[in-house]
Amino acid sequence: MCTAVTYHTKDHYFGRTLDIECSYGEQVVLTPRHYPFKFRLQQEMKKHYAILGMAAVADRQPLYYDAMNEWGLAAAGLNFPGNAVYFPASTDAENIAPYELIPYLLGQCKNVEEAVKRLENIRLCSLPFSEKLPLTPLHWMIADSHTAVVAESVQEGLKIHENPVGVLTNSPAFGYHLAHLSDFMQLSNQPPENRFGAACLKAYGRGMGAMGLPGDWSSASRFVRAAFVRQNSIPEENELASVGQFFHMLETVSVPKGCMQLEDGNYQMTSYTSCMNLDRRVYYYTTYENSRLSAVNMHRFKLDGADLKCFPLHKVVTVHWQN
Repeated sequence: MCTAVTYHTKDHYFGRTLDIECSYGEQVVLTPRHYPFKFRLQQEMKKHYAILGMAAVADRQPLYYDAMNEWGLAAAGLNFPGNAVYFPASTDAENIAPYELIPYLLGQCKNVEEAVKRLENIRLCSLPFSEKLPLTPLHWMIADSHTAVVAESVQEGLKIHENPVGVLTNSPAFGYHLAHLSDFMQLSNQPPENRFGAACLKAYGRGMGAMGLPGDWSSASRFVRAAFVRQNSIPEENELASVGQFFHMLETVSVPKGCMQLEDGNYQMTSYTSCMNLDRRVYYYTTYENSRLSAVNMHRFKLDGADLKCFPLHKVVTVHWQN
């Protein structure tokens, strides 16, 4: 269960929550231009755009959950159970495993327009990374500083949807979420208006214009809540204020441990939250254990390198003592 959003102030931001019940050793990973990406059915990509994001590294390959490249193109994969369909390889398409899609696109594309053209010939194939890392049903939000799209591999093939609200959650399909959003068009950040004619009615508290905004952690409710908060979030031009506002937006859809129990008895929680500045190429994140901001700046590295740069997540609570 995850939520991804875009946000625009003076700069442009993209990020997500990862709601999961266990860790796969994810860390912030910079893949420089000359670190080879190996693909199951495509040629090895020996040279590509530099990529920075959250990934689990397995057999020396970064398996990106979300990332941006040196041009400011970003992507995130979100859980899509019951809807994602992967196919056998075809001779007339670029056959890509689902876990390969983010590096395949970010390694070669500068913007969403280029990514969409590449996606038109991509076929997502039923190729797990390994027995220990089986196929995960995913759909993806892909964004740059101008626009965002959603890519979904379904029974009819790989579908690309324009994303006018800059939000994505999990199943059902993106079209359902947009249609469902129309049920909440009446929500407002302003005080409610009395429409009962002569009846003397007054709001008895603040924030009542948003009464009816769903508050549970289902994907449909998180989509509506994230779209409402994003739409009404006041932009700040200062970098840290903008980043702080971004994290406050995603706090409204974050899952505390204990509130979402799974069938096996485990609990999902928001393991980490990310925010990427697509203009400055800075990757910010917080973890469930440590809400203090951590950041990695792509420009502080020599991007022509050939070695992965990995940064373990800060998961220890830190306190700023004032006495």
